[in-house]
Amino acid sequence: MATQAPPAVKKVPEEKPSVIQPMIYKSVVTVYRIFAIFTLYLVLIGVLAYGFVMGFYALSTSWAAPVILSPADDKSLDFTEKLVTSRQTLEDLNVDKKKLEDGIGEMNKHRAALEALEPELRRAITREEQHNQATGPQLLNLDKQKQADILKTQAVMAQVKEVEAAIDKDLAAGLITKGDAATQRAALNQVQSAYTDSKIGEILLTDNILEKTTVDTKSLDVLDKQAELISEIAQLDIAISVAQKQIYEETKQIDRLKAALNTAKQTPYYLSVSGGSAVNFAFVPYDNQTSASIGAAVYDCYLNMVLCRKVGTVKQIFAGEEHAIHPIFRTDIRGFLIQMQLDHAESAKSKTVFLNRKPLFF
Repeated sequence: MATQAPPAVKKVPEEKPSVIQPMIYKSVVTVYRIFAIFTLYLVLIGVLAYGFVMGFYALSTSWAAPVILSPADDKSLDFTEKLVTSRQTLEDLNVDKKKLEDGIGEMNKHRAALEALEPELRRAITREEQHNQATGPQLLNLDKQKQADILKTQAVMAQVKEVEAAIDKDLAAGLITKGDAATQRAALNQVQSAYTDSKIGEILLTDNILEKTTVDTKSLDVLDKQAELISEIAQLDIAISVAQKQIYEETKQIDRLKAALNTAKQTPYYLSVSGGSAVNFAFVPYDNQTSASIGAAVYDCYLNMVLCRKVGTVKQIFAGEEHAIHPIFRTDIRGFLIQMQLDHAESAKSKTVFLNRKPLFF
């Protein structure tokens, strides 16, 4: 069997390579390289800028961070509450002190009146004792005479009864009239009444003698009044002493509260909550305290460090310690607050300002 010959292959003419495609590839590679180099330089510039900023704020000793204090802040609210409480306590202490001072004045007047009365009472007691000593013996003698008179009158009274019996006999015998008998009986009754009065008088005289020669209840009442008077003076002395000590203690507390309020007035929170115009503050770390002085210039810069302009001055420096977050490193730092007098209010919203001088001399 005869083999067949392979069919003849038709030759296709070769195409010439295109020139545009390599140019596109080359352009893409060139652009990629330019973009990569540009990006690299941007990253490098960013890293250098970041490192420069970090190094700048690590070495700078003139920056400060503006702080906006609001009456609604927690610290301001706490400060306001304590301020109101202190003022109310101060008012209460002043009112209580005034009451105590008025009370001491009244007690001193009362004590002076009692002291003036006590010698008079003592002199009256002395005079009465001296009078009793003088009149007591006299009354004793008069009582003896009175008793003798009564004894004589008793003898007369026996005769009076005999006379009454004689009058009755004479009247029955018709020797005297009824009118004469009544007259004679009236005279006898007067004698009887006089005798009774004498006995009553003698008893009363005995009472007077007892009063003059012994310590009776009236004298005890007077002595009791004298003791009460002395006791009341002593109680007033104690009350005055206690009130004076209380006034002394309250005066010291008032002085302490006034000193505390005066100290509170020197804090930024007092300026913040006291109302009025807006007050601008800035936080200064302890490392930068040499740059903070009253009257020092305050500079605000673009990009936090370049193209700076003077925007105000330092008005006041506060002594209390404050804590804040570093505006760049975001770490906790210690320092104090200052009050700024700003000509440009928008600078209070800047991240940082600089004190005394421009940070980079432009």
